[in-house]
Amino acid sequence: MPARAYWQGQIKLALVSIPVEIYPATKSGPAISFRQIHEPSGKPIHYDKVVSGIGPVDRDEIFKGYEISKGNYVLLDQEEIESVKIESRKTLDLVQFVDADAIDVLYYEKLYFVVPADDLAEEAYAVLRDALRQTKKVGLGQLSVRGREQLVSLKPCGRGLVLEVLRYADEVNKAQSYFRGLPGDEADPEMLDLAVSIIDKRTAPFEPEEFHDRYVDALHRLIDKKKKAKGKRIIEDVDDEPAGAKAGNVIDLMAALKKSAGSGKNATTKSTAAKAKPKRAAASKRKSA
Repeated sequence: MPARAYWQGQIKLALVSIPVEIYPATKSGPAISFRQIHEPSGKPIHYDKVVSGIGPVDRDEIFKGYEISKGNYVLLDQEEIESVKIESRKTLDLVQFVDADAIDVLYYEKLYFVVPADDLAEEAYAVLRDALRQTKKVGLGQLSVRGREQLVSLKPCGRGLVLEVLRYADEVNKAQSYFRGLPGDEADPEMLDLAVSIIDKRTAPFEPEEFHDRYVDALHRLIDKKKKAKGKRIIEDVDDEPAGAKAGNVIDLMAALKKSAGSGKNATTKSTAAKAKPKRAAASKRKSA
């Protein structure tokens, strides 16, 4: 468990207070970061704070500006901004409960693990966890952290609880503006059956470790090759798109679905046959012996 919690305080359910600690449940994935380098000297490039027509300026001359009209700003210094920050409270009050599936996936932003702060909190923690699971509800509240107030939900997860930071309504684009022009008619039943059969054949347990960021992997390989090549320019070959991928959008959808459904079946048959061959070979050797 990380040494430092993201938040420490109490979850309040009516008159019951549960001391908890909250830790990030996710972390940034592997990434390659670059700096801009002056090639002739090999030194990093730095950026100065400059004003057009004036040049470099001192840091204490820089204010935050909110544009109220073109070229006109309201200036705020850091002390003024700090004065309106929400005081960090040590209590998360669960003010409402909603059905577990009532929150649209668009609102979820970041996930945290919630654990009891000590042994004495474990009983009340377990009661809240099991009550949420039994009622199939999630709790809603607002968490004050670092001067800002976050809308959060609380839900059971295995033996514990997870807290999810939610976006506010004005942070989410309305789906209707993107989907309004799409046809509302139901899909062709035969095509639908074929699509469902393809999905069924490719359904398997989710194993996240099976997926990798191929771009990051390729960058690591490129950097290793560049080191061994002592700075020589290297251009990697990019896999060509499958035949027909760049063709026009007009396709025979029924034919494509049938071919996809059939190819999945053939692949399964070939795989099964391949596994069976060694057994037949072994049996043949026993007979000859």
